Amino acid sequence: MNRFRLFTVAGLAAAMMWAQEQPAPAPEAGPGAGAGGTTPSPGVGAPGTSTPGTGYPGQGRQPGTFPDPTQQQQQRFPEMQRGVFLSGKVVTDDGTPPPEPATIERICGGGNARPEGYTDSKGRFSIELGRNMGVMQDASVSTADPMNRGNDPFGGRGGSMTNPGMSGISERDLMGCEIRASLPGYVSSIVNLSGRRFMDNPDVGTIILKRIAGVEGLTFSMTSAMAPKDAKKAYEKGREQVRKKKVAEAQKEMEKATTLYPKYAVAWYELGMIHQQAGRKEEARKAYEESLKADAKYINPYLQMALLWAGESNWKEVDTATDRVIQLNPVNFPQAYFFNAVANFNLQNFDEAEKSAQEAVKLDEQHRWPKSQHILAVLQANKGQHQQALENMRGYLKFNPNGSDRSVIEKDIAKLEEMLKGGTAQAQPNP
Repeated sequence: MNRFRLFTVAGLAAAMMWAQEQPAPAPEAGPGAGAGGTTPSPGVGAPGTSTPGTGYPGQGRQPGTFPDPTQQQQQRFPEMQRGVFLSGKVVTDDGTPPPEPATIERICGGGNARPEGYTDSKGRFSIELGRNMGVMQDASVSTADPMNRGNDPFGGRGGSMTNPGMSGISERDLMGCEIRASLPGYVSSIVNLSGRRFMDNPDVGTIILKRIAGVEGLTFSMTSAMAPKDAKKAYEKGREQVRKKKVAEAQKEMEKATTLYPKYAVAWYELGMIHQQAGRKEEARKAYEESLKADAKYINPYLQMALLWAGESNWKEVDTATDRVIQLNPVNFPQAYFFNAVANFNLQNFDEAEKSAQEAVKLDEQHRWPKSQHILAVLQANKGQHQQALENMRGYLKFNPNGSDRSVIEKDIAKLEEMLKGGTAQAQPNP
């Protein structure tokens, strides 16, 4: 059988680190996005695209053609970009505020969701579309994706998400757009933005989050509600120190919170994160274990422990931790399926690896884990499913065009194409 090799064991460990280091993907511009949309960054959008209304007349047109006069008119009189302000409230289906800050997302034309802001402690939000001004007072970034924190060791919580390339938005940009709230374990009602005008009342009313049936694991812990006042105060102070990057002070406050209330699962988790980012793996592991003793349905510690075990190539433990995440919450964590596929690949449980990789690809609507398609392609190629392997290999390259393995992937794609044409080229294992 012609075989493609995805990684060595060491390479898979490196892939786990790669996954942790990736920045959030650039959002797609909404339908009709002009100067108010985002300019495609390298590897995002079509090469050579530019924002309408920029450059000198005729720039970019083909030789022997003349500029469209309507386009020139649009260049002279571009549609005014102004702020679109929205406010409202998010509640769960029992009428209470979300148990942790929910992300307010905008989706246009069925594309990727882009975060616009966050709810405060009472479920309220006030945002300006297209500005991504980040966290409001009393709100912090959801830990819904704790393994994808980018290069900021504290995940950017409390910081700005401002995109300097976005200078406003037009009414036309809102066609086909809607907003929703996002919180793992819940599904949100939708507010349609089509036809909305700048002078409209900014209040969009109440967005309702409904608990998803069959989901036990969440990114918040019910033990928080029972924490005594002094423990809560220490925890909140510790979170504030985290936002200020005062690590020693943050650690001291989290230790105080867990001493006052040993079942404070989220405080143990935050303490684990502080230790992990400082390279104190054993201390981090112990803190995560204490967090799970306090609340076995709290998702975040399982994910971080999987990452720690992966760094040590302990694939059995990675498999165990991610299996638990999938059992508790099978709908919100594509990264759990990805890491589970990696672990089973190394354990030579190829059928299980393929099943997890397929589920990761299915759930990863934002394409934050493109390696899922890579590992799936290799598993399919090993089984002789060359057409499916080729499609997934191309998909991986599409969503990770600037990866260090691009040249290897291009060679594998060429081999698969040759094999499908009935050529004689044999696919050799990648080094």
